[in-house]
Amino acid sequence: MDYPNDQHPGAPVRGGVPEHGRIPKYYAVKAGLSALIGELGEGETLPTERDLALRFDVARETVRQALRELVLEGRLRRSGRGTVVAGPKLEQPLALASYTEGVRRQGREPGRALISLDRFPCPPALAGELEAERGEPVWHLERVLLADDERVGLESTYVTVARVPGLDRDFDPDSSFYAYLAERPGLAFGRADERIETVLATPREALLIGTPPALPMLLIHRVSRDTAGRPLERVRTLFRGDRFSFTVQLGREG
Repeated sequence: MDYPNDQHPGAPVRGGVPEHGRIPKYYAVKAGLSALIGELGEGETLPTERDLALRFDVARETVRQALRELVLEGRLRRSGRGTVVAGPKLEQPLALASYTEGVRRQGREPGRALISLDRFPCPPALAGELEAERGEPVWHLERVLLADDERVGLESTYVTVARVPGLDRDFDPDSSFYAYLAERPGLAFGRADERIETVLATPREALLIGTPPALPMLLIHRVSRDTAGRPLERVRTLFRGDRFSFTVQLGREG
């Protein structure tokens, strides 16, 4: 079976084929499907598993394995019509900017669906990150992230009540919390510390985001600080691994 060579700078070296030249059947099917995806374009429906098995002369389970990987990579998505070609991933910059700004730059409409806004005594671990007193009142804001009404992530934000005492009264849950903080007197952003890891969503998180539990997620932990270096917010955000990639600009120190 033929498979494509490197077609663009981001492609795997030698098309992902080992030096000995032997590749699993499913990977050969995956390569063939990748070429088909390029021909069809976004939103087009793939042939049925049966037709693909006949086309590539393999068992249907081999086709399913190739399709599963392409779905996890975000190149395909499931729909009521079958399996369709997915659009490009959203690129979110790793910068002191809001989710809203990043999505709008790509011509998509950002949105958020409120899950909860609760007030509770600050536990020890969170108190250390927010430099707050143990037991001090803290807000927890949980929202599903949307892009053109598609659920793409889940965000949990923690901030002390002392910083934003009127959060439950004067904040629109569908708007940017980053912008809300930036508009508060004395709450100018200075810098942020971020950590990224890959995880699987919990059953609850997968249900809220609307994804299978086995779908890899990109988890970002962020502590944003004001110009004096004091913590403003602690954010935990899950992004769908099949719908997001992250970009950052690098430069030499000094």
